[in-house]
Amino acid sequence: MTADGLRRAAALGSLCLRAGPALAASQLAVTVVAGLLPTGTVWVTKLLVDALAAGPAERVPGPVAGLVALGLAAGVLPHVTAYLRAESDRRLDLLLQDRLYTRVNGFQGLSRFEDPAFLDELRMAAQATGGAMGPVTSGLFDLCRNVITLTGLLGALAVMSPLMAALVAVAALPVLAARMSLEKRRARMIAGQSAAARRQIFYSSLITDVEAAKEVRLFGLGDFLRRRVIGELTAMQAAERRLDRREAIVQSSLAALSALVSGVGLAWAVHLALTGRLTLGDVTAFAAAVAGTQAALVATVENAANASHALLLFGHHERVMSLSDDLPSPRGPVALPALRRGIELRDVWFRYDESHPWVLRGVDLTIPRGASVALVGLNGAGKSTLIKLLCRFYDPSRGVILWDGVDIRDVPPTELRARMGVLFQDYMSYDLTAAENIGVGEIEAMSDRTRIENAAELSGAGQVVRALPQGYDTLLSRIFLGPEDGAGVVLSGGQWQRVALARALVREHRDLLILDEPSAGLDAEAEHEVHRRLREHRTGRTSLLVTHRLSAVRDADLIVVLRGGRIVERGTHDGLVAAGGGYARLFETQASGYRVDA
Repeated sequence: MTADGLRRAAALGSLCLRAGPALAASQLAVTVVAGLLPTGTVWVTKLLVDALAAGPAERVPGPVAGLVALGLAAGVLPHVTAYLRAESDRRLDLLLQDRLYTRVNGFQGLSRFEDPAFLDELRMAAQATGGAMGPVTSGLFDLCRNVITLTGLLGALAVMSPLMAALVAVAALPVLAARMSLEKRRARMIAGQSAAARRQIFYSSLITDVEAAKEVRLFGLGDFLRRRVIGELTAMQAAERRLDRREAIVQSSLAALSALVSGVGLAWAVHLALTGRLTLGDVTAFAAAVAGTQAALVATVENAANASHALLLFGHHERVMSLSDDLPSPRGPVALPALRRGIELRDVWFRYDESHPWVLRGVDLTIPRGASVALVGLNGAGKSTLIKLLCRFYDPSRGVILWDGVDIRDVPPTELRARMGVLFQDYMSYDLTAAENIGVGEIEAMSDRTRIENAAELSGAGQVVRALPQGYDTLLSRIFLGPEDGAGVVLSGGQWQRVALARALVREHRDLLILDEPSAGLDAEAEHEVHRRLREHRTGRTSLLVTHRLSAVRDADLIVVLRGGRIVERGTHDGLVAAGGGYARLFETQASGYRVDA
């Protein structure tokens, strides 16, 4: 095992102690006893055979009693071990998952989650936590037990024949080296297949996903996706097959070497017995020790190799845990004041990566407290990116965003976001009840049915929810429906939009309301009603409305037009229309669709 492997094993051992100190100590004690049993059995058997060969009956009961005690221990210990391991594995799994998801939740921005390399690392780390580390700890304890057994049996062999003990030990070296090399190859193969595995899971999910079912059937995508799944699996299996063939050849050769060593050992013992240098009990013990040593060697090498492979998997978990925060933490966090003056963007530039073009270019914008600001522009203008910066999912590449004069980078992101209510264009549809789907917008309000219902009425979702079989307690999913869930319901896109809007509105004491295309999935009548309610609600409140539909922004206090990452126009609706610029042309284009030519 490499130095990194030993370090990871020590880290995992430390976590086992944290998960259950008494359990870990008990497992260690049982492991030591179990490891000594084979050596004890060999020596007691030797004593029994020598006693029987010598003749006096009074020497027989002691070894017999010893074998009975050893047999009793050998019968009971596996069951004790199984219970201790199962309980330890459960506790370790809880600890590992808690650590991993606490760390993932600690990444306050989005850059990690838009990085394919991190997603691969995270998938492997999640695989390491989902019950996969239990076999690792069991394997490490098995490794300890087999090392103890091997040490004891080699010691017994050394007493009878130092040369034979040395031969058996030396024969183990190529076995260990070959096995470790194979496991490193397997680990590299698994890491190399990570992207293919994610593609295979993606294609498989499209075949089985209820949301994709309509298009898959309408466009006849079933065979196309099936071929993609089978293609990825075939490629991954081809790599596994090549490695398995190599392993079969190597393992067969090493098994032949082990058999040869055992044969030499037995012949050597017979020779020593014939020359009078070993008793009958010695020969029995010698043969048993050679066979036991070979078995312990094979098990030790197997345990070490398996542990090494699994510890490489644990390495992904450790690497995720050791990642630095994606957003710089403020050196001296500043308390965020309630918004009194407004939010200001000063010369804000942003791009997602140095190899990517600028998404925002020198944006200067003030959102006064209590003002209703609308942000409009064509696709790709930078509207959604600007929202991400306001929410501090990313920091500007240049420039600064101020909240009443306070740089938002000096404020903990959680405190900043607690002051906002946000509806994203790509909102989530949670497999939860209607009340929970709204309540997640303010966790403290999850059990406050009055606040949830008020938000639903404001968004227009109240009428939708009241018509559901169990009202606000209806599960908005059919994925994991159980008898206790009643009849699950799948909402339409427009109904989900209203529920998501209620989620943004449930946070009553927000300082800033951000709405990104709040009516994109609504019909004309519903859109008109939602915007009417929102206009009433936004009056006197600080809000930012992002939309393509210019009819929804006519009453905004300030309309800002983005193009190519720059603010190209700003003003009221009437002022921008009178100016005859890009906003006026876009408004005329949309309005012309509702006119009937004479």
